[in-house]
This record gives sequence, C-alpha cells and structure tokens, in this order.
Amino acid sequence: MAFLSRTQIVVAVGAVLLALYVLDLVRRRRLSEEYSLLWVLATAVIAVLGFSTPLLVWITDLLGMMGAASTVFAFGLAFAVAMLLYLSIKLSRLGFENHTLTRDLALLRHELDELRTRTSGEEGK
Repeated sequence: MAFLSRTQIVVAVGAVLLALYVLDLVRRRRLSEEYSLLWVLATAVIAVLGFSTPLLVWITDLLGMMGAASTVFAFGLAFAVAMLLYLSIKLSRLGFENHTLTRDLALLRHELDELRTRTSGEEGK
C-alpha cells in the first residue's frame, strides 16, 4: 500500500464521517432518500480518492493539476456546484407549483363564496 499523506487521511475520514451522518439523517427522516443518494455517492468518491493514492495521482496527472489535494478540492467544488444547480432546479419547480396551487386555491375560494352567496340568497326567499 502506498503511503497516505495526512491530508488524504483527513479527507477520507471526513468523507466517511459525512456519509455516516447523512445515513443517520435519513434514518431519522430529516433528509430524503433522493438527496441522500447524491451525498453518499459524493462522499464515497472523495473517500476513495482519499484512500487510494495511485488512483488520485493518476486522476491528478490526467487532469493536469498541480497536486493531489487540488484534485480532491476540484471534485468537492464540482459536487457543490452540481448540488446547487440541482437544488435551484428543484426550488424553481416548487415555486411554479406553489404559484399554480395559489391560483387554484383562489379560484376555489371564489367559487365557494359564490355558492355561499347563492345559498344564503335562496334561504332568504
């Protein structure tokens, strides 16, 4: 086994601890399975890069980066950007759905008010 730097050990152990925390959040129903899959996948990739020096060096050379830590940082940054984009898409969709629901609720309230008006008008006769 190749020598692991202190940085790699910290990154790998941190990734494993984060994965365990994500699984605990899912178990306690504080995080949905949909999001947990993304987090566990990302932490698994970071942990593999942290524990596997040859793989990390090969990817670093392939990408033409200066150091192995830069590669791990780049993967983390790429995940953060992808997650932000994904959450922005979800948030936009929820905003559109909220607008539609608000409009439908307003129409239903209007129809209910008309029904109440007609019903109270017929009772007065």
